Amino acid sequence: MDEFKDARPTWRKPVGILALFAALMAYAVLVAALSNWIGALPVLVQVPIYLVLGVAWLLPLRRFLIWMETGRWSA
Repeated sequence: MDEFKDARPTWRKPVGILALFAALMAYAVLVAALSNWIGALPVLVQVPIYLVLGVAWLLPLRRFLIWMETGRWSA
């Protein structure tokens, strides 16, 4: 029961959720803005670009979620 003794809510989770939502929306707008340029490329070039862009937003997510939970940027 001692591990729950210090389980007080922090400001990091609600702020983190709002920041994550805002960052994802900004990223989606950026990718959408690039879609005309990417759409003009050959399909075999488009596929890897969209694969990279579809996965790239996940790279900083782990550290961000660690910060939301612990307040530190690394485990």
